[in-house]
Amino acid sequence: MQEREATSTLPKRSENFSEWYTQVALRAELADYTPVRGSMAIRPYGYAIWEGIQAWLDRHFKETGHVTAYFPLLIPESFLQKEAEHVEGFAPQVAWVTHGGDEELAERLAVRPTSEAIILPMYAKWIQSYRDLPVLLLQWNSVVRWEKSTRLFLRTAEFLWHEGHTAHRTMEDADAECRLILGIYRELVEDVLAIPVLAGIKPPSERFAGADNTYTLEALMPDGQAIQTGTSHFLGQNFAKAFNVKFLDSDNQEKFIWSTSWAVSTRLIGSLIMAHGDDKGLILPPRIAPFQVVIVPILGRDDAVVIPAAKALAAQLGKRYRVKLDDRDAYTAGWKFNEWELRGAPLRVEIGPRDVANAQVVVSRRTGGKKASLSMEGIEDALGRILEEIQTDLFARGKSYLEAHTTAAETLDELARAMEDVKGFVRVPWCGMQSCEDTIRGRTGASPRVIPLDDAPSGNCPVCGMPSKYSVYYARAY
Repeated sequence: MQEREATSTLPKRSENFSEWYTQVALRAELADYTPVRGSMAIRPYGYAIWEGIQAWLDRHFKETGHVTAYFPLLIPESFLQKEAEHVEGFAPQVAWVTHGGDEELAERLAVRPTSEAIILPMYAKWIQSYRDLPVLLLQWNSVVRWEKSTRLFLRTAEFLWHEGHTAHRTMEDADAECRLILGIYRELVEDVLAIPVLAGIKPPSERFAGADNTYTLEALMPDGQAIQTGTSHFLGQNFAKAFNVKFLDSDNQEKFIWSTSWAVSTRLIGSLIMAHGDDKGLILPPRIAPFQVVIVPILGRDDAVVIPAAKALAAQLGKRYRVKLDDRDAYTAGWKFNEWELRGAPLRVEIGPRDVANAQVVVSRRTGGKKASLSMEGIEDALGRILEEIQTDLFARGKSYLEAHTTAAETLDELARAMEDVKGFVRVPWCGMQSCEDTIRGRTGASPRVIPLDDAPSGNCPVCGMPSKYSVYYARAY
């Protein structure tokens, strides 16, 4: 069997972050390039991470009353054009179907870049009365956006996500839905993926096309660039009016619904790679790792003793944890150690003849530290404590980095210097005028990522000097 490239040949993360990222995604067998321009194949190990995200979200969505449906992949062009701002925002990225077999279609069909334009017409059929509200639907699917520049997980022509689409009786109900979903996303990203975020709303220039407001989570990656890790869109009545989605309220008045849409995608896997990896490869938080514990038997002349003990240990631990027994005899133990470091398994457990005789195992943490021997007695609880320490430590590391790379600026010069020296988020007072935002973008190459929730503005706009209406965090972004 031909062995794959050694992890020692990975590019240094500190020297070439972009190439390091790509090589980790490929060599850890998360994804691979395909013959289809800009599209990737997600390999089983990468898809197992996505399955973990799906399972966690699906449980929380169902607990909050959401149900799953499915809607068509293809959207008639006339439907996509009904909401003017929406179609303008997505037009450059839409892929079109123009023929069915040899026959040219009478109307082009868009391969969905998002599904508002096919779901709202169905709501117009299904919603008649206030008694039909709220409608809390989502679907798990792929979408296509014809990106000019692509990177594995971060930006591909086709990607996986879920998209929620809800309909409500009042503006307040719809806004509460957006905030609820943002809270669910924040718990996923921070508590499961161990990535700290800033939560807030987008300035108008960064909103979802057709939305009145976009709630967002923004994380900071180790190269100093921000990445969006979840959005929840308050659509107001824009799509309801475009698709004539009305209901008869209890006061016998016909009214338009208030709607929302929201999503996270496989981009989260890219965020995981960048947020926690090192020069050896991935580091996966235990709560999302496909395998929390990898058992490597030390093979040799005593296989008849070691293999049964390793299998028994895997069965024992498998009742509580996600466990992988790596008993492949075509690879050396040292090669397996490097392999599972590359793939980011939180804990590696080694068991050899001496360990069997002493009723112990040797444990190595992916986050570093010396190997430690653990007694087989009470090993489930001991590993549980270590896994929780790893999870907590990864979040603490990220939080410390975020705080160290978040600063404030009061003048345009200070902002420009911070973008070069601190490389992270810079908090800036803003008057609310688009012309001032444009000046900052042009001077710094940064974009306004988030207006934090419940943050009282202070100071004067660094461009025009007018009193600020908002505090905005700027960063360069993916």
